[in-house]
Amino acid sequence: MTAAVQSVWLIPLDDLGPDACAIQLGAIALLELAPGQLVFVGDPLRMALAGLAEESRRPYVIEAGGEAVGVLTLQAGAARLAGWPDDHSAWLLRGFLLDRRWQGRGLGRLAAAAAVSTAAKLTAKHGSGESGVVLSVNEGNPAGLAAYRKAGFLDHGQYLGGSSGPQRTMFRSFTG
Repeated sequence: MTAAVQSVWLIPLDDLGPDACAIQLGAIALLELAPGQLVFVGDPLRMALAGLAEESRRPYVIEAGGEAVGVLTLQAGAARLAGWPDDHSAWLLRGFLLDRRWQGRGLGRLAAAAAVSTAAKLTAKHGSGESGVVLSVNEGNPAGLAAYRKAGFLDHGQYLGGSSGPQRTMFRSFTG
């Protein structure tokens, strides 16, 4: 593992051919969660496969230092799942996790910012009208809250609709 990584890449699984996708899914299967993290984020391979199976989801491998370090999914038409007032004015960032061996290096902030940039490009390409990205993060996850704040997400209040306890709804617009 590289000590200091300055950038991350988001590799879109749904744009890969079958062989390249299988290689990336194999890398995802090897990601390790920190103790207690499974309750909040779920199994990374399952999330990637669910993303590939549902048209509204766009799953990505987060790559840094030449290897897979995490996963995330951008979903259209599902922002209410994070406590947002409507489904279509924002992309939902879900299933976001970093391998425990790569946590604490600022990659969460970089990947969250890359997700916003990617979502803005998808909105421009498809003319779908979203104005930013929304997510919910468990109130008991101070590292996650801090990483999202550093990536420019603003807190929009408490959300009690998830199954993992009290969440904070956070949003970052494409313009800010």
